[in-house]
Amino acid sequence: MRQVPLALRPEPQATFEDFLAEPGAVVLEHLRAALPPRAPVYLWGPPGSGKTHLLRALAQACAAGGLGVVWFDASLAAAPAIFPGTALVLVDDVHGLDAAAQQRLFAALVEAQGQGCTWAAAGDAPPVDLPLREDLRTRIAWGHVFALQALDDAGTRRVLLREAARRGIALGEEVLTWLLYRFERDLGSLMRLLDRLDDYALAQSRAVTVPLLRQMLAEDEQDCAA
Repeated sequence: MRQVPLALRPEPQATFEDFLAEPGAVVLEHLRAALPPRAPVYLWGPPGSGKTHLLRALAQACAAGGLGVVWFDASLAAAPAIFPGTALVLVDDVHGLDAAAQQRLFAALVEAQGQGCTWAAAGDAPPVDLPLREDLRTRIAWGHVFALQALDDAGTRRVLLREAARRGIALGEEVLTWLLYRFERDLGSLMRLLDRLDDYALAQSRAVTVPLLRQMLAEDEQDCAA
């Protein structure tokens, strides 16, 4: 019987301070300059470039200042309510919105503009290449547009080591190399793998090592084949 560890891991909170600014110093400076942003913002780049992190950091910073924030993404079945006092609408993964979600988002942005609040959005392509209806694409593109780049090897290592330390994991060089060179390189995938490895090591009462990682992956394959 496998042990199931209790969910004692602290929930990570995205902050501007946690964002590695080297590839995105300009956008970080812009977002921190005014809360909420004075004009709409659109962030685009590949997976792992920090788009969602920056949106969440912006949400946290605004909420800490007593500003109302609403969130919209493709998983929501209804448009967010733009309540009195809303200062910012955040929209993640705009490239994944279907026709119905695009209609809901367009209505939400019209209402937001009518109430004097702005928005920040993120997607995987520049505005001109987004698979969106033209009126929505125009609103997304109006304002400041920033391109983000994925972290290089050194930056990815620093993030992994920082997140491992936050979880109380001693992440050796051999394990770090495995994570970097044998799995998807985007940070979202790596963070999910790190969480999985943390839970598995806790359940096995063992340190995080390459043999433990191999054992976890072998059991995962067996579970998928069952």
